[in-house]
Amino acid sequence: MKSYIWRNLNAEERENALSRPQQRADDGVLSAVAEIFNAVRARGDDAVAEYAERFDGCRPYVIEINDDALESARAALSVDDVAAIEFAAANIDTFHAQSAPVSQPIDVIPGLNCEQVHRPIERAGLYAPAGTAPLVSTLMMLAIPARQAGVSDLVVATPPGGDGRVSPAMIVAAAVSGVDKLHVVGGAQAIAAMAIGTETIARVDKIFGPGGAFVAAAKAYAAAMPGGPAIDLPAGPSELLVIADQTADARVIAADLLGQAEHDALAQVVLVTTSSVLAQNALTHVQEQVERLPRRDIARAAMKQARCIITDDLAEALEVANAYAPEHLSLHVDDPEGALGGVRNAGAVFMGRWAAEAFGDYVNGPSHVLPTDGAARAWSGVSVASFMRIISVQRVSAQAARALTPAAVALARLEGLEAHARSVLAREEEAAADAVVAEPAS
Repeated sequence: MKSYIWRNLNAEERENALSRPQQRADDGVLSAVAEIFNAVRARGDDAVAEYAERFDGCRPYVIEINDDALESARAALSVDDVAAIEFAAANIDTFHAQSAPVSQPIDVIPGLNCEQVHRPIERAGLYAPAGTAPLVSTLMMLAIPARQAGVSDLVVATPPGGDGRVSPAMIVAAAVSGVDKLHVVGGAQAIAAMAIGTETIARVDKIFGPGGAFVAAAKAYAAAMPGGPAIDLPAGPSELLVIADQTADARVIAADLLGQAEHDALAQVVLVTTSSVLAQNALTHVQEQVERLPRRDIARAAMKQARCIITDDLAEALEVANAYAPEHLSLHVDDPEGALGGVRNAGAVFMGRWAAEAFGDYVNGPSHVLPTDGAARAWSGVSVASFMRIISVQRVSAQAARALTPAAVALARLEGLEAHARSVLAREEEAAADAVVAEPAS
């Protein structure tokens, strides 16, 4: 874990201190993704199967989420595990049901009524990672808001485990989320199949879900295709930035940092603190706790990319966080509500010592699919609105048309677009003609 004193760094050093792991943008990843897309475009399912055998270890297959599959999956899990999945699904559903966008007509001037109506996208592609760990929660965090939005067709892809099988927990999660089948295929080949369409995997309108470097690059590639699908957001390897003051518990901070570090060797965690004593204590706890983790090798690799930054005060710590724009931001400070006003760039914020980021991963409700790699400066996390299109509806009465005409004609001619002006004036002329016809003979 590299340590820095912020005030001692120049502009270039500060930029380097907040840089992401370079492998995320490796040219080899980008060229491999392009090769996969070209192959899937040319050979469809055969190409997907070829890459799946190479990277997933087995050919793609489909699991129908029917009563038999669900019964078998539930039987393979403990009662507590099933209850945890159902509890999380209920919380996710409650949050998204109450946060869905609502149309509100607005009377701009008398006779001019405008509103934005929301319509679900028709076919969404959902990617639920499951290579080294089946991210059951991600499937729920995507499918439940999609169903709340009214998306009728969900194409869900998830990679198999090391044994070529799908975790029973993923099947239960699919069932409680309203998913009717799983395409068992992962990586860039799954994204390419959803973006292009194959004999067995339908082409989608928008792709959702996080993933490693290859999945993130594949989503970006898909979005750049002419006529290609939209994507939810840049969602690559996980990130956590913790802001801590002298009141924070170093043991808890270490646990939070490792909770993100165990995701992926390319995950990045950052501690920004006003206390050098706390920084040292947190590092000591990290070194002790990592040895007890089942995924300690992954966590250790991620911690090589970790940063510890000492700032003069909380205001400076917040500026560091805003410059980094983390996926997850934890405020381990005495007054998190006061600090929240200074947060401008973050995917999700966790307020105070009790708000473990892991609660957000599983059971709080808001989707944990969030922007990474600094994209939180401009992107938001997945929500019901992410699965919707906004259509503006504009209603104009004759009274409003008369009031709007002079300015509309002037602006059209200012731009040199005379046909625009005449299309407006045509209505005025029609109204005048109607008035003449309606006038009683003398």
